[in-house]
Amino acid sequence: MVFVKSMDEFNAYFRQPTVHPLVSVGDLSRAEVSLFEPTDFGMYCVVLMDEVFGELIKGGNHVQYRPGTLFSLRPGQTAAMILDYTKRPSGWMLAFRPELLEKTGLGRDFYMFNYFSSDVMEAVELNTSERSIIYNCFANIFAELHTPSDYLSGQLIRLGIGQLLSYFKRFYERQFTDSLSAGTSLSQRLDNLVDNYLSSGLPAQKGQPTVAWCAAEFNLSPNYFGDLVKRELHITAQDYLHDKIMSAAKHLLLTTNMTVGEIAEELGFAYPNHFTRMFTRYEGTSPLKFRRVGLRT
Repeated sequence: MVFVKSMDEFNAYFRQPTVHPLVSVGDLSRAEVSLFEPTDFGMYCVVLMDEVFGELIKGGNHVQYRPGTLFSLRPGQTAAMILDYTKRPSGWMLAFRPELLEKTGLGRDFYMFNYFSSDVMEAVELNTSERSIIYNCFANIFAELHTPSDYLSGQLIRLGIGQLLSYFKRFYERQFTDSLSAGTSLSQRLDNLVDNYLSSGLPAQKGQPTVAWCAAEFNLSPNYFGDLVKRELHITAQDYLHDKIMSAAKHLLLTTNMTVGEIAEELGFAYPNHFTRMFTRYEGTSPLKFRRVGLRT
């Protein structure tokens, strides 16, 4: 494992001088082969893979890609390539140190770019027009880095990075929207996913479904998944899961002879009193009273 400790070390991979202490753009076709060894760059990175020249591994996961694929890295996340030496690397790599975000507009808005927090395999496949836009973003940042510095340089570099990251987010969301439109809706897929899990007996073994688990099933980061659920279903992902658990609990109370403790275990609660407290908070009555009233009606 290689750890990159400075922008000088990063630029050495591309045989280029350091023109800014916190930001750089590298041309993958000029990169040293050692760039593709397992590496933690210690920075935020956005990489455009312009050709398929080997097997991409991000955070220990194999990532499928084609020419015109965009992916991100955060500090502490590793990337590597098993190179196909018959193909020449092609693409661009932006790297910027976390210090660039301190007390800046880019840092204030950085929460929007939650794809950096993802631990699942995510990469954005760009169409022709999107690819052209991303090329221009890389080119603008590269050009500004190599323009003689003045009082606007820092602002323009951060604006350029912000523009690239914003387009990344747009195309990332477009890709997921396209995948949904090709099949069932988010609501239908999520209902099926959670309902199947709750009825499978797995909660008793593995615990209740979590936002992180749902996000991984959709191949999304928890933050982005949560934003998507709130935008599409007008409810937080956590509240959605609580509603599904309570719905399953009411069904079991009214259709089975299971005790409250057995239902609590079936739905993944560690202790029956945790289940009773949550049920009472959500339904305004205890599980036993709910059962008595429900069976009389």
